[in-house]
Amino acid sequence: VKHRKFPDEIGYIRISSFQESTTDELKDALETINGPDHPLRGLVVDLRNNPGGLLDQAISVSDQFLKTGAIVSTKGRKGNSERIYEAEDNGYEPDCPIIILINGGSASASEIVAGALHDNGRAILLGAQTFGKGVMQIIIPLRDGSALKLTTSKYFTPSGESIQAKGITPDIAVDYVK
Repeated sequence: VKHRKFPDEIGYIRISSFQESTTDELKDALETINGPDHPLRGLVVDLRNNPGGLLDQAISVSDQFLKTGAIVSTKGRKGNSERIYEAEDNGYEPDCPIIILINGGSASASEIVAGALHDNGRAILLGAQTFGKGVMQIIIPLRDGSALKLTTSKYFTPSGESIQAKGITPDIAVDYVK
């Protein structure tokens, strides 16, 4: 996670992937750029070319910006396998407007964050259609040394849209976002 504060109290946070330390790094970044003496007037969260990563980090990162609401749901083949992940009011979520930058390289966990903040009315999405990797998979090693990748469930945005093979559509489309 990289961060910067621009003039006029505009913050910028770049999340390049979702690893074990991403939420802690995000908390530190927000604490640094959103001080009580100079609160943010706006925030840009850059998820371009972020291939994703850990589901729990996508949920936790989303929760840093949301006081309430669904973050993501997962649905498997069996009807009773649905799980909904909800935001909790942590008391320190920034209340400034947020723009999220996305593109075709934004996938999986980054699509979960973009969908959660967008569907909960916390962010405007700017850029290009995301990749569309919205499945949870497990790898099963086989005796001959090969492996089987098995899809166990799909990710859905709070509004109920499947991410898989569709991606997330930006509110403001930009032909090329580097």
